[in-house]
Amino acid sequence: MEQGIPEAFFLDVDGTLLPIADSPETVVPTAAVCGLLNRLSAACDGALALVSGRPLRQVDLMFAPNRFVAAAQHGAERRDPGGMVVWSEAHLPALQAVGPRLRRLADSDPRLRLEDKGLAMALHYRRAPQLGDQLAIRMMTLLAPYSVLRLQPGKMVLEVCGAETGKGRAIEAYLRQPPFAGRRPIYIGDDLTDESGFEAVNARGGLSIKVGPEPSVAQERLADPAAVLAWLKSRLQGAESGDLARP
Repeated sequence: MEQGIPEAFFLDVDGTLLPIADSPETVVPTAAVCGLLNRLSAACDGALALVSGRPLRQVDLMFAPNRFVAAAQHGAERRDPGGMVVWSEAHLPALQAVGPRLRRLADSDPRLRLEDKGLAMALHYRRAPQLGDQLAIRMMTLLAPYSVLRLQPGKMVLEVCGAETGKGRAIEAYLRQPPFAGRRPIYIGDDLTDESGFEAVNARGGLSIKVGPEPSVAQERLADPAAVLAWLKSRLQGAESGDLARP
């Protein structure tokens, strides 16, 4: 922490706060994780946001009855500190146009699973990792006519998202409004989808932390979600003892 500068926390969920599971539906945060997030949010005056590729409804269901500030679907859904939800949906007609072709692609192999998130579509290939490069080429070909869409690679998943969305843009939007404005941003993530978030906080003089060994623009590393929680606990202890600055 830089002396005298209050902090804002932006946290990816799957693979960062929680271990990745073969079935996303089985991932459930413990009461200890929720308690840690609530205490850290209170200690930084609410300047804590979850930043996830999941739909907002899934994030809320996972953490219920807790309700955090959150950016979902890689920033296409963003709930601000006042509870207002903003949707980026200019790309939706194009997404709906490619949807049937993505469905046919997924149906071509029983090991593939297509997830329609509403504002993004994700093709999961965890059960057939050797198909990743081939699937990426085929999906790029499908998206070529649609400038409003982009392909977002992740861990054993390829997502079709809006070209104007991204975790970095969601973080930048938060940093323009209270209680995030004027704070030093900290972002922790584990995936290729988090690289735009790292870039955003790096540009703001913040701290970016990559979970895992893969190449990244992040400044620091943590080994796994257990290490992330330990790091956040140490930050919380500093905040509650008064060692972390306040605005």
